[in-house]
Amino acid sequence: MTVFRNFADALLGVTRIVINEGERALVSLDGRYKGIVGPGEHAFVTRNRQLAVQRFAIAGGNAVDAALATLVRERPELAQGELMEVRTGQGEAAAIFRDGVLFGLMKPDARTILWIDAGPWAVEVYNVADELRVPDALAKRTTKSRITDPVKRFEVGQSQVAVLFVDGVQTDTLGPGSHVFWSVGPKVEASLIDTRRMALEIAGQELLTKDRVTIRVNLSVVYRVTDPVAAVTGARDFAETLYREAQFALRRTLGTMTLDRILAEKVDIDPTPVRDEMAALGVEVSELAMKDVILPGEMRAILNQVVAAEKEAEANVIRRREETNATRSLLNTAKVMEENPMVLRLKELEALQELAGKVERLTVHNGTNGLINDLVRLRE
Repeated sequence: MTVFRNFADALLGVTRIVINEGERALVSLDGRYKGIVGPGEHAFVTRNRQLAVQRFAIAGGNAVDAALATLVRERPELAQGELMEVRTGQGEAAAIFRDGVLFGLMKPDARTILWIDAGPWAVEVYNVADELRVPDALAKRTTKSRITDPVKRFEVGQSQVAVLFVDGVQTDTLGPGSHVFWSVGPKVEASLIDTRRMALEIAGQELLTKDRVTIRVNLSVVYRVTDPVAAVTGARDFAETLYREAQFALRRTLGTMTLDRILAEKVDIDPTPVRDEMAALGVEVSELAMKDVILPGEMRAILNQVVAAEKEAEANVIRRREETNATRSLLNTAKVMEENPMVLRLKELEALQELAGKVERLTVHNGTNGLINDLVRLRE
């Protein structure tokens, strides 16, 4: 039977093609579209004619091909029932859903073609000329599907505020949460501002003291943003402005002091000028404190020598004072012995007792008027 059919097809000039499930084929004869055929066997009379077959897998949904676009544009009757065209106008965006699941997003003035049998499809159109914020329901679905074009997402954390700009113009502030906007023409940007208390460390600031000594100082600034809009719009970088103002305050204060005064006193930096300047930018400065003073190596060596000399002088003063006290004590003792001979004799016995504990044998002569008149031998 198959042999007979093949013979008949060859005799009649018939060409048969087989299309698999999940496929579609665009058939052309002599360069003209004949239509789209689905799964199964299809026969075409091709005697002295040129047959062209383009196969497409429809599972992906998108019918992205120049030939299919031409077919929809020039022969829409052949695409009917197989292809679905979706268009957006100026100032419109569209969300395409496939079987209830977000499939894709479209920008304004866009066009896409879908395989109808890959659906079912649903399309929602949004006016983005007046409202750039993506509706909350759609925004959540874009987050789940991880679709990032043509939308822009801003994640604002706890204790943060986002200042929103559209084409460079500040339009709104955003609180904590996820915010999604259409990115379809106007440039949408956001600056995140943390409203908690923050610390700015300014390290290694070199400056000259009043007595022309170069020192390095570390400074700490504690601040909090109270007006995010003023902080973002009032300066290119409010943190950089705060850094510079703190530097100026440090130089104004320490530049009028000598090194000895800086090292001897706990110097406080006047925060008033910094607070006044930053208040206009919506920043509250609560503390401006000097942490460390670092001296050059040669200056540290000189100071160490000065400190050593001062301590040595103090030690000498103490030593002389103790020697004077000791001499005065000896003089008082001598006066007491002179006035009371019995005290002298007791001192002699104390000295004898101390010496006797340190030697094996000792002979003592203490004079004719002493307490001991004869030779005294001490044995162990």
